[in-house]
Amino acid sequence: QVQLVVSGGVLVQPGGSLRLSCAASGTVIAFDFMGWYRQVPDKGRELVAGISSGGNTNYADSVKGRFTISRDNAKGMLYLKVNSLKPEETAVYCCKAFHKQQIYWGQGTKVTVPS
Repeated sequence: QVQLVVSGGVLVQPGGSLRLSCAASGTVIAFDFMGWYRQVPDKGRELVAGISSGGNTNYADSVKGRFTISRDNAKGMLYLKVNSLKPEETAVYCCKAFHKQQIYWGQGTKVTVPS
């Protein structure tokens, strides 16, 4: 009923930039909270950036000043603008949303930053 589809994962050179997108469809579009997470091998899943339905944002300390999260509730879209990428930020990036205590996950997309 509710699905999140992520796109935008690509190979990016160190210092490069990209934008990830998460498209929501189904019953719930204006989620209470949406966020981007990343999973690195041998490390836990990390919350990179989050945004509330009202537009309040929060970021992991490691990405502050370089990443920007935004959403378009009317279109059911979530975005993550990523600048100055580092090799250690190679990971699978995932979209998460929750609303009224219901949690939804999108599929992961791989962002690769070579050394």
